[in-house]
Amino acid sequence: MGAALLLAMFEFQSHLIFPTHAVPKAGRLPTGAKTLSLKVDKGVTLNGVHFPPPRASQDTTLILGFGGNAWNAQDVGTYLHDLYPGAHVVTFHYRGYAPSTGSPSSSALLADAPRLYDHAVDAIRPDRTILVGFSIGSGIAAHLATQRPVAGAILVTPFDSLKASAQSLYPWIPIGPFFAHEIDAAAAAERTSVPIAIIGAQHDTIIQPARTDALRKRVRNLVFDRTIRGAGHNDIYAKSEFQEAMQDALAAIP
Repeated sequence: MGAALLLAMFEFQSHLIFPTHAVPKAGRLPTGAKTLSLKVDKGVTLNGVHFPPPRASQDTTLILGFGGNAWNAQDVGTYLHDLYPGAHVVTFHYRGYAPSTGSPSSSALLADAPRLYDHAVDAIRPDRTILVGFSIGSGIAAHLATQRPVAGAILVTPFDSLKASAQSLYPWIPIGPFFAHEIDAAAAAERTSVPIAIIGAQHDTIIQPARTDALRKRVRNLVFDRTIRGAGHNDIYAKSEFQEAMQDALAAIP
């Protein structure tokens, strides 16, 4: 296969997996929220948002959120802050997602995650940190759980393997040999004893339930598992059952 065709396939994959063009711009910063900035590489700066709790507490929990591939990180943070108002919430715009700079790739996002964790923990000094990953962010959270001393991870519409998920979504395309953005969440979840909560969508057509099932079977320390009936990949967030599940998942993490 020619080099030009391989390059075209790589760029097409990147365009599908990291649709930076489709992500809405961040709106006005919510009252009380603070901007964060971290230089990770030459010419690459990651920008984020910190939502502190309205009142100081002796028990400090940090929720570090990782959104889906078409999410604006500020919206992710706002959503998590509404769910967990008593916690510190930190989210960052992925590399290549404005206002962050650089170019996104699975390897880059996985490498950035521990640095974001260190930056947030150094600034907040929490008693415990819980990771929350949505869709592609669930794979990033699963990997980070093997690298840093987190209290737990909540994985929403998660997958076992990004490559397997892409193959399930496009079964007529021979993805395997040419896939450039693998995130093996199942291998990570198998390596860590960190408590993991899974929340899936019954009618998910993006991360198909079979991929969530495959992850579930390999999680070493599964402390919470719920499938939201009637929910799809995108409409799950508006369902009251999902919001209840998010509260229950947090409570299930010691």
